[in-house]
Amino acid sequence: MALIDQNDILENDLKKTNQLKMIFKRFCRNKMALFGTVVIMLVIFMALFAPVLAPFRYDEQNLRNTLQPPSSTYIFGTDQFGRDVFSRVIYGARISLMVGFGASLLGFIMGGIIGAIAGYFGGVVDNVLMRFVDIILSIPALMMAISISAMLGPGLFNAIIAISIGGVGTFSRITRAAVITVRGNEYIEAAHAIGAGHLRTIRKHVLPNIAAPLIVQVSLTVAGSIMAGAGLSFIGLGIQPPIAEWGSMLAAGRSFIRFNWWLSTFPGLAIMVTVYGFNLMGDGLRDALDPRLKN
Repeated sequence: MALIDQNDILENDLKKTNQLKMIFKRFCRNKMALFGTVVIMLVIFMALFAPVLAPFRYDEQNLRNTLQPPSSTYIFGTDQFGRDVFSRVIYGARISLMVGFGASLLGFIMGGIIGAIAGYFGGVVDNVLMRFVDIILSIPALMMAISISAMLGPGLFNAIIAISIGGVGTFSRITRAAVITVRGNEYIEAAHAIGAGHLRTIRKHVLPNIAAPLIVQVSLTVAGSIMAGAGLSFIGLGIQPPIAEWGSMLAAGRSFIRFNWWLSTFPGLAIMVTVYGFNLMGDGLRDALDPRLKN
């Protein structure tokens, strides 16, 4: 019996390894997805090594060189306080990625728990939780983020909370639908037959088998969270100066856009390229994880 169990375990591990290899091959065949991944890796690298890559500190002022156009000394020019825009764009990647990943993961955790419980138990529990989710979905995510951020006050952590709540509804719906499709499978019934509790069944058997759509949704939500965080900072409800953040840099450069175009152009391009990269990678993951695309 022990030998049979060990052989089953080895066979399952081999199947999982083969599946991962197939997913990786399908992902690598998507050139645009690879391009998006490279863009994201470069942005992450820039954020991690900002003190090394940035020629100046993000808050270093030089009032003798205010509003300087792009040059060999100041690659992206300087702002109205003489701060190097290139350095601030590099440091701004840290805040934008923290907001993007933080809000997406927090929304995934909250929405995943609600959706998993609703889909697994069904009945009254499902109806109650989904009516709560319907209330969340009835409010535009950006309007909800603005309202919550205005109530909690500006700041990084408050912005993450405000943005994440707007994504709870989407994650709940996706998780619930995925759980409903697997809860009647034989391995779930087998887990119940050997006496596995509900929590263990959800954690060990349900969630691993619905991971694919959730991973794709997280990767796509990061892009939306970055844009939402920039939007909150743009209207003064997100990250506050002098901290470098792309949305607040856009807001600061708005008054100078006619004659000092670089103040808004480069932060805007940073947002656009980063969001584009996450969207490309998310689309590639969706195609690679879709079993209908197997050869």
